[in-house]
Amino acid sequence: MEAQLRAGPCFTLPPSVSLLIGKDVNYSDPELARGFSLYGFNTVISRRLGKEREVPDTRNKMCLKKRYPKYLPTASVIICFYNEEFNALFRTVSSVVNLTPRYILEEIILVDDMSEYDDLKEKLDYYLEVFRGKIKLIRNKKREGLIRARLIGASHASGDVLVFLDSHCEVNRVWLEPLLFAISKDSKVVVCPVIDVINDMTLEYMPSPVVRGAFNWQLQFKWDNVFSYEMEGPEGPTGPIRSPAMAGGVFAIQRQYFNEIGQYDKGMNLWGGENLELSLRIWMCGGQLLIIPCSRVGHISKKHTQNNFKLMQSLIYNNLRLVHVWLDEYKEQFFLQRPGLKSMNYGNISERVELRKRLGCKSFQWYLDTVFPELEPSMDNI
Repeated sequence: MEAQLRAGPCFTLPPSVSLLIGKDVNYSDPELARGFSLYGFNTVISRRLGKEREVPDTRNKMCLKKRYPKYLPTASVIICFYNEEFNALFRTVSSVVNLTPRYILEEIILVDDMSEYDDLKEKLDYYLEVFRGKIKLIRNKKREGLIRARLIGASHASGDVLVFLDSHCEVNRVWLEPLLFAISKDSKVVVCPVIDVINDMTLEYMPSPVVRGAFNWQLQFKWDNVFSYEMEGPEGPTGPIRSPAMAGGVFAIQRQYFNEIGQYDKGMNLWGGENLELSLRIWMCGGQLLIIPCSRVGHISKKHTQNNFKLMQSLIYNNLRLVHVWLDEYKEQFFLQRPGLKSMNYGNISERVELRKRLGCKSFQWYLDTVFPELEPSMDNI
């Protein structure tokens, strides 16, 4: 893709995009290539869309008939960003403000993880004034990475529930009520919406099927089909779906429960692996991880044109911490796939090992037997 983008006049957009962004766009504009290189998606269209827009309601029609209690837990929505494209970030914030009832939205906490771009400084401050009173903006003094930035955001939260949201999302209608309702019934339930796709080239908002989160023995997250019997309960296709893992970009958890089960692993670096570590901890330590089909949130599927060596190193380091704390004897399955990682450093995990003991967590064998038996037969096929 990067070669195409740099080619100038050879780079053309699909007709649907042309209609969306207007006929006066110069498709050989280096801004297209620059946008993909810096942000991973089409910033020309993002600027045209501006700071807010309406997205199609992608919920199942049965969801429209659901009614939620007037009294629900309050939510602190935490959005961490680092060098995010201004309009994508602002659409994330404005969609939350516009589509969330005031009485359940305690606050939006924005955490700037030491961004370098000028438009995320004074310009952002200026435009956020319109939301004064609902937004806390925290600016980190050094780059912390997504994991520690989220922990900083959580430490400033006062809502009953923490909702973590990536900085390039757009929430849909009645997105928060189903998540809060599920948590109000069971404080040890952690919930995710269905993640709709916002195309990186067209920025078109497209519905996703109801799927569950999974992973393979290399600890690569993937989406997996939902079993038909899960859709045949009393709530039909609108009922909660048990999910072995979460993607990590968007989820809600009761604030007290988040603290009780050990938040994130503070020893992890920058980004990566934290979603699977938290997923295993939730299931193995007495909680449940559910996807709520009547909650929908769009997410830009970014195309990164360059491999970031630092992020890849962080992902390996973080995965090794997960493997040595949570996989028990099954860590050998991981090392069969990645033998070169067996002798690599993963820091001090004694605090996380102690946490597992203190919480009385079950074995990874229990997780395989009870939550994700489909993983085992694929051992020899990956």
